Amino acid sequence: MSANTTSSTLDDLFANIILEARFTAESNSIMLGLCTRYDIGNVAGKTVQVPKYPSISAAALTEGTDMSQTTVSTTSKSITVSEVGAQVVLTDLAAMGAGNPAQELGTVLGNAIATKIDKDLIALFDGFSTSLGGAGTEITVADLMKAAATLKAANAPGQMAAVVHPYHAYQLKANLTNTFANPNGGDLQNDAMRNAFVGQIGGIDIYESSNVSIDGSDDAKGAVFVPQALAIAMKRDFNLETQRDASLRAFELNATAIYGVGELDDAYGVELLFDAAL
Repeated sequence: MSANTTSSTLDDLFANIILEARFTAESNSIMLGLCTRYDIGNVAGKTVQVPKYPSISAAALTEGTDMSQTTVSTTSKSITVSEVGAQVVLTDLAAMGAGNPAQELGTVLGNAIATKIDKDLIALFDGFSTSLGGAGTEITVADLMKAAATLKAANAPGQMAAVVHPYHAYQLKANLTNTFANPNGGDLQNDAMRNAFVGQIGGIDIYESSNVSIDGSDDAKGAVFVPQALAIAMKRDFNLETQRDASLRAFELNATAIYGVGELDDAYGVELLFDAAL
């Protein structure tokens, strides 16, 4: 006797798909843990203004003399949000069949959103005014050290991170005379960061990601930056809705998110343009 798929079993299936998809989307993004995040779900409109405060200098004081006032003029960065989405179709036969469609489809949908977020943030690397390397040049540890020195000279706050293509990571490993340190999982924020963490050089946490694209000349643009270099404004986090298509005898699974990305401080990031061919 064949198994029946009832409304209750479908409800359980959809709940598990949503749970798996949301977990995957949240845990499989490297860049979310390396940039500054603003949750703006309660903010009206599609654009958020992120204020930027300048640094000021302290001065020596003279006893009995009032202090001079320092004018603090803020600037702002506008980030506009928009929708992204991915859809898969679960047929009735697939729902009644073997396997684990909840985990499989949830993983597919969650990965789609996580990958889109990472690619959108990685695309901002190209906007950093300071760039090291050049087309056809292999990356070296000295390049990372120079990037770190550049950020330190700019008083870039927070932990420095580098996101590079796996071929860049290979070149760095080959360039070293010793191996990378083992990652400390307790310091990492999600599965993607744990799996992509290569090691640390000169105070820079190194991550590799295939979402760093290779151009037609076999070059790729990574970056060294601190969290305040880039921002993501999240209007609505990962969401999944189902819709019945009776004539197709299937359910549409529609995954969406609403967010925007932008560069916060140009001085806090250094682009790495290097060869990405093995």
